[in-house]
Amino acid sequence: MANEMEIIDQEKIQYIVVKIGGEQYGLNISYVDNIVRMQKITRVPKAPHYYVGVINLRGEIVPVMSVRRKMGLEDDVYTNKSRIIILKLENLGLIGIIVDEVKEVINLGESDIDRNVSNANRRADANYINGIGKDGDELVSIFEISSIVGEVETA
Repeated sequence: MANEMEIIDQEKIQYIVVKIGGEQYGLNISYVDNIVRMQKITRVPKAPHYYVGVINLRGEIVPVMSVRRKMGLEDDVYTNKSRIIILKLENLGLIGIIVDEVKEVINLGESDIDRNVSNANRRADANYINGIGKDGDELVSIFEISSIVGEVETA
């Protein structure tokens, strides 16, 4: 019986590690539909300030948002490493988020993630984080996807 509990506890989830500013964030890979290079983004009038616009992804119009703007960070600076991560969400369909760089895929078990992030509530991104993952010596803030793409504005 104890061995079964250990096996369940060691179940790992894959996260895509991305850079936004100087920080590393993890996105649960089950939400990721695609990763595309930066491309022409068509602005949409009267959209919330954190929506950059829309892209045409193989004939489908996909809204694209700036995670930096949503979290109240400085504006995006596009480089040859910038990417749009296409997330597939049950309620919202496809939505793109701009990241500075896609680094790697890591596997984290529940024991590798510290969910006690209430001490970090002074950070600008605290409302969007549901844990801090430990990957060797690296720390990765785990995104709460529903908070990132939700329409609720946080002050």
